[in-house]
Amino acid sequence: MPTFTGLSVRQFDKLVGIVRRRGGEQTGAGRRWGLPLADRVLLVAVYYRTNLTLRQTALLFGISKSAAGRVVDHLGPLLALHPAGRRRHSPDTVLIVDGTLVPTRDRTVAASSKNYRFSANLQVVIDADTRLTVAVGRPVPGNRNDCRAYTDSGVDAACAGAAVLAEGGYQGTGLVIPYRKPADSRRLPGWKEDLNRTHRQVRARVEHAFAHVKSWKILRDCRLKGEGVWHAARGVALMRNLAMTG
Repeated sequence: MPTFTGLSVRQFDKLVGIVRRRGGEQTGAGRRWGLPLADRVLLVAVYYRTNLTLRQTALLFGISKSAAGRVVDHLGPLLALHPAGRRRHSPDTVLIVDGTLVPTRDRTVAASSKNYRFSANLQVVIDADTRLTVAVGRPVPGNRNDCRAYTDSGVDAACAGAAVLAEGGYQGTGLVIPYRKPADSRRLPGWKEDLNRTHRQVRARVEHAFAHVKSWKILRDCRLKGEGVWHAARGVALMRNLAMTG
């Protein structure tokens, strides 16, 4: 279970429970799924973790490629961290936001980016204290700068009321960014250097989060179309939160 999903058996049971409460269990009339809910959730988790093709994943579960695709399409939104919505945080809450590039085959949500691949820019917000993912914004083209992607993706609404740390690329957003060196190349005062050092140390937590979520290989080369990359990223975020909280 840890190898193929990144979760322990107990954490996976919690994930199945979340999907069941969101309506993943089949009810009413209609054609029945060939796999029980737990197996269908496992299929999606394995697909996200290993990034095997749907044909390869289907062979593991003894179903057809088209059936595996329907399972991913159906459960993807149910197995995802709730989308960023307008919420109010307490004033002492500290969040960290940063963008990461996710290579994707669907060029309607991607653009040629600085990683030399067609990628989508995903804005991710984590809690600086717990290091859990708070929100994942809607994907925007990878050539869009972070200060614009922050508002276009919708994560700005999920940060309302909190102090939000970000890197220097978020100028003009009202977030807490490092002090910049003066234009005349003079050194920053010592107290500003100290604050920048503290800022870097805290903001590094979001880089650690990116390193963790990229162990789910779907975020290294996503073959899903449309909102599939967004559902996959939020699904990985939810599984990472479960892995961290037990």
